[in-house]
Amino acid sequence: MEVWKSPSCGCCKEWIAHVESHGFRVTVHDVGNTAIRARMKLPTNLGSCHTAVVGRYAVEGHVPAADVLRLIKEAPDAVGLAVPGMPVGSPGMDGPDYGDQRDPFDVLLVAKDGSTRVFSSYR
Repeated sequence: MEVWKSPSCGCCKEWIAHVESHGFRVTVHDVGNTAIRARMKLPTNLGSCHTAVVGRYAVEGHVPAADVLRLIKEAPDAVGLAVPGMPVGSPGMDGPDYGDQRDPFDVLLVAKDGSTRVFSSYR
């Protein structure tokens, strides 16, 4: 897995630790993620603070590792997964600074035409 992020983003570092704890080997590019989002054809409205590429898939934002593993296993014909924004309680946004707060969020499967459908929900 490769991850593009800002060098100063703390929650990105926490998300990387999360996916590494689930067996992913990560190469980090501290150059921002605008160019990789465009290259992977991710709609701008789905943006977050980091973008990963695993195999042929884009993974935008704080997607749980379990969903990335499911994506790889199911291998849909899609761009990848996205968690738009930075929902509190998602991996990387769940540390002690956030207390026990957990906002509901959806992991979206992004189709090649830019449309989305819910892949997983966290409530």
